[in-house]
Amino acid sequence: MAHRLKWHLLKKGVPTMKQSAMIKLLAGSLLLAISSIAQAQAGGDAAAGKQKASMCAGCHAIEGYRTAFPKVYHVPKLKGQHGEYMLKALEGYKDGSRSHPSMNAIAVTLTAQDMKDLVAYYTSGGK
Repeated sequence: MAHRLKWHLLKKGVPTMKQSAMIKLLAGSLLLAISSIAQAQAGGDAAAGKQKASMCAGCHAIEGYRTAFPKVYHVPKLKGQHGEYMLKALEGYKDGSRSHPSMNAIAVTLTAQDMKDLVAYYTSGGK
């Protein structure tokens, strides 16, 4: 009986639970991809960001890196971070509302465009 009902529903175009879950997963993935592209295109140039990212790689590209100054602190990976968060963090380090000696020193040298380019690079997966 269940087999006939499933066949009847498939013939009518009603998706199974597994198909519904797959559709939802694909839709969510598509929205995430579109969101990432939109963030990267919000004034930033990923290619230019790649050229500027060498100053970040010394700490942020090392797996499991911890800084020892001014205190022991886990250094986060930048690839895949949320773009808006990264931009606000860089702006905070530049204006002093966020405090970390190394990040403050680097951020004050960045223009608003530099920050957008770096965000575009890292939200694109760092490619």
